Amino acid sequence: MVQHRPHTTVVLAMSADGKIADIRRSPARFGSRADKAHLEKQIAASDAVLFGAGTLRAYGTTLTVSHPTLLEHRTQEGKPPQPVHIVITHSGNLNPEIKFFKQPVKRWLLTTTAAAISWQGRSEFEQILVFETPTGKIDTLAALQHLATLDITRLVVLGGGELVASLLELNFIDELWLTVCPMILGGTTAPTPVEGRGFVADLAPKLQLLEVNTVDQEVFLHYRLQQSAD
Repeated sequence: MVQHRPHTTVVLAMSADGKIADIRRSPARFGSRADKAHLEKQIAASDAVLFGAGTLRAYGTTLTVSHPTLLEHRTQEGKPPQPVHIVITHSGNLNPEIKFFKQPVKRWLLTTTAAAISWQGRSEFEQILVFETPTGKIDTLAALQHLATLDITRLVVLGGGELVASLLELNFIDELWLTVCPMILGGTTAPTPVEGRGFVADLAPKLQLLEVNTVDQEVFLHYRLQQSAD
């Protein structure tokens, strides 16, 4: 059964050996200008951007739409200059002093009941969304269904690997954009695009390659998730 939720696209850059950061989990700034422009284009086409707390802690900021053509397209489509930027976190442990909280974007927090308490009555987040399962975890399906009722039809996910894994397990990802960058990072503890428990081969999500673009030394791979028959 197809659930009513936003069309969800994951956009990530990775090394040639499939790492999205080094062993220190430093911000992955190894993508080129072309990759950054590609990411901005995907963000500009979205109604909201979703990323995990670990990703936000690593960067301390988010990418906003700044290209005049992209801004003009959003205006023509009746959209605000920036999509909503949504942080998903079970703990709510975020530093309110980071640059993200000063950027000109609408910020929403998706979290648990306990974690929401420390952010209520403050100005950092315009909305605090609490959707919780009986076990105290974030109810991702209920959250995405709620986003759809708020006219968020296109959602871009920027990581990290744990968030992507959880969405894949629930079959909530529609497309993937992976930029393969010309470097080897290595390291058994370096994060990958999909973390979590992993999938056995017979049950692994299957992809359909939609397009391949090469810009200088980078390769841009665009996939569609093949939906299971059930």
